[in-house]
Amino acid sequence: MSIHEECGVFGAISRERKDLARLTYYGLYALQHRGQESCGIVVDDDGLFYSHKDLGLVGDVFSKEDLDRLPESTMAVGHVRYSTTGEKTRANCQPIEVNHQKGKLALAHNGNLTNSDKLRDRLELNGAIFHTTSDTETIAYIITGKRLRCGSIEDAVSQAMDEIEGAYSLVVMSAAKLMAVRDPYGYRPLCYGKTKDGTYIVASESCALQAVGAEFIRDLEPGEILVFNTDGEIVSRREHCGKVPRQSCIFEQIYFARPDSVIDGIPIHEARVRAGRALAKAHPVDADAVIGVPDSGLNAAIGFAQESGIPYSIGMIKNKYIARTFISPGQRERDNQVHIKLNPISSIVKGKRVVLVDDSIVRGTTSRRLVTMMRDAGATEVHMRISAPPFLHPCYYGVDIDSEDNLIAAQHSVEEICELIGADSLGYLPIEDLKVLSPELGYCDGCFTGRYATAVSAHYRKDRFSTPLSQRKKKSQK
Repeated sequence: MSIHEECGVFGAISRERKDLARLTYYGLYALQHRGQESCGIVVDDDGLFYSHKDLGLVGDVFSKEDLDRLPESTMAVGHVRYSTTGEKTRANCQPIEVNHQKGKLALAHNGNLTNSDKLRDRLELNGAIFHTTSDTETIAYIITGKRLRCGSIEDAVSQAMDEIEGAYSLVVMSAAKLMAVRDPYGYRPLCYGKTKDGTYIVASESCALQAVGAEFIRDLEPGEILVFNTDGEIVSRREHCGKVPRQSCIFEQIYFARPDSVIDGIPIHEARVRAGRALAKAHPVDADAVIGVPDSGLNAAIGFAQESGIPYSIGMIKNKYIARTFISPGQRERDNQVHIKLNPISSIVKGKRVVLVDDSIVRGTTSRRLVTMMRDAGATEVHMRISAPPFLHPCYYGVDIDSEDNLIAAQHSVEEICELIGADSLGYLPIEDLKVLSPELGYCDGCFTGRYATAVSAHYRKDRFSTPLSQRKKKSQK
């Protein structure tokens, strides 16, 4: 399987009514790599919410007519989704909208709650009726409940943070304010910036700021709440900051984030090049060409080539018109899709000893297919190098990493995996070299080590991994 993206969030607020729907549309386009199952936009026109959301890619869900139907507004929030929890249905499309006694609320969420089962049970016993299966609706209910009993929406959000656990980066829109929220561990990225005309932008990654012409200001601190109003005022609330050590997801640097993004001060391209250099030091090899698997292996392949002195070659081409959704019902279709999506350049590969660099091996089937493709194209040797340590444990914080039963590295040694994928040699990034990706910041490496920063309830673990794989709509193998 391929490691799936999580979600991307986007928000905009302006002093004057503008076409923020179209601005948000461009921002979501820049975040499309973070989720391709569904997307949505909600705009606030003087306290009235208008929305459009559906299953599919941004360019398919929003036509010119759809955007024209969304009025000019002073605030907007947008979302692209991949379902790590909750089913792939239109009801689960975000942003989620809530109407209550004190007004309206729209919420976009990136991450996973680890206590959502307990919170949901409590809410249902108190009469709450859920319309979705995502934990985002749980967050919305918690915030709404707090809002009915406290003075302001930002107080409600702060109090909700005392109850929700796990990973969450949120954009929350009320009738009069826009809020950006990052969980105390800082699992998921969130930043903000400002356009030349004074519109403030909140986004999962800095690449989305660039896409709408906004200047990056800074990342939110873990635990921080930023409150924006239409007068241009910003209030930073930090009562949840510094309570726990930072645990930013290291896989943002390895795979998820776009290479042109900067997250928590770390340029993603440079981080991946450093990982490739470390990989070359840890697992040297005699070869003729270094080839990155598009797109996620390209930056690390450059670093491997720089450190090893082996020439970097563009030896594999990706079909740019194949979506990253991997909707395939069976293994044969999955294998065919890999071949349709990626193809070697025979003139580069033929007669060469090749180092093939990729970001991860999950089950091994796609890696085996890639090795076979290289050999069929004439490679005399294929040495696989992976710019992450072996996946040994599941992720509970918003990354679609499966249970140990379905992770090849949890069932086989490196030597056995090498034989299973048909490579001449195999090398992973050593766990101690993860620090080259995030040299100054604390990070979560639970999927590699099994060390989790938060408690994960037995019910949550069972609920996530007891359902048969086919019913959880896993769509690909890697």
